[in-house]
Amino acid sequence: MTDLTTSIGLLGYGTVGSAVDRLLNDRAEDIARVAGGPVAVRHALVRDIERRRDARDGVLTTDFAAIRDDPAIGVVAEVMGGIEPTRGYLLELFAAGKSVVSANKQLLARHGAELFAAAERHRVQLRFEASVCAAIPVVKVLRESMIANDVAGVLGIVNGTTNFILSAMAGGQTYGDALARAQELGYAEADPTEDVNGADAAAKIAILASIAFHTRVTIDDVPFNGIEDLEAVDAAFAAELGYKIKLIGSAQRLPGGVAASVHPTLVPTSHALAGVEGSFNAVMLRGSAIREITLVGPGAGGDETASAVIGDVMSVLGTSGTGFFQSDGYFRQLPVVPESEVESGFYLRLDVLDQPGVLAQIARVLADVDISIESVIQRAADGRAQLVVTTHPAPEGRFFDAVGRIRSLGVTRAEPTMLRALPR
Repeated sequence: MTDLTTSIGLLGYGTVGSAVDRLLNDRAEDIARVAGGPVAVRHALVRDIERRRDARDGVLTTDFAAIRDDPAIGVVAEVMGGIEPTRGYLLELFAAGKSVVSANKQLLARHGAELFAAAERHRVQLRFEASVCAAIPVVKVLRESMIANDVAGVLGIVNGTTNFILSAMAGGQTYGDALARAQELGYAEADPTEDVNGADAAAKIAILASIAFHTRVTIDDVPFNGIEDLEAVDAAFAAELGYKIKLIGSAQRLPGGVAASVHPTLVPTSHALAGVEGSFNAVMLRGSAIREITLVGPGAGGDETASAVIGDVMSVLGTSGTGFFQSDGYFRQLPVVPESEVESGFYLRLDVLDQPGVLAQIARVLADVDISIESVIQRAADGRAQLVVTTHPAPEGRFFDAVGRIRSLGVTRAEPTMLRALPR
């Protein structure tokens, strides 16, 4: 490194951390032109320095203080993940006057208020583009480019693993086969729990809702469920009805406050999100001035996430000392609207007795709670029938009350499958 080199630190040197170091080296000339000089990793914190890695001599360290106390390091990229000791490390870095770029969605979704307050108190920056959709710059667009908009909604596919699996299931694969293929290709972790159960997407939607509506939304405010219980038959019925199933994260500004959730959802084939396939992510933003824009791109991967990390590093270097967006942007306190009060369309698949009057009984229950049926499919065989009903939008609490009443009729042979549905 020369005396003109801008030194950064890394917390973590796994897939993303090593990609950050490699891309800074591979793109050194272009980055130097933009930054006004070379930018390079000075130290990277790892747990086991003996583990074989392709790193330059002297870069790796097991001593956090080597990064925290080094006056040459002004920006640190956190790509180690986890809640602790990561949270403590970030607080110490802020106190030491260092800005931080983080890819840690769970940490920000749970402790964002504390971390942003600490960064503001010490007059440093906390940037987090890579925590949401990797290379898609949705955080920057919401936090900076759309500051003059009254954002009304965020809707998106924010988990590439589940989108790959659902795309494969739409082609006829079972959930298990699609997951195995995703793991084989590196789209899914060996333990994919947080992806397939919706927790990963819920953390991302909490972050996006917080930025979009300038209020605190944590992962605890985001009801979610995943795709583990979906069957290929649901993908087939969805296609017959003119939909695709996607794991959709939604955040809305409603008259009563903010509502955010993550659920498998039927998306009309004419909708912009229906065409997002494989491991790609997409986020739709709705606002007063821009009406609607959609950002699409790869939402996962070492190089993709590293690209967002480096972009945030460049933003910090370009604005240090200016006070540019160091202030906490969460200036509202909006209540969280209970999910039972949020309106949605629904898909309901029932395994019922194949006998006269069953459909009429179910239709009567829905009518009694003022839920309008949009379409019905019935398939009968061997004394049993698959009955699929889609509804027009209604409050979720009312729909689930109706499902409880349908269960009590004694005409169902298995637990119903319930999915949300976007309007056509």
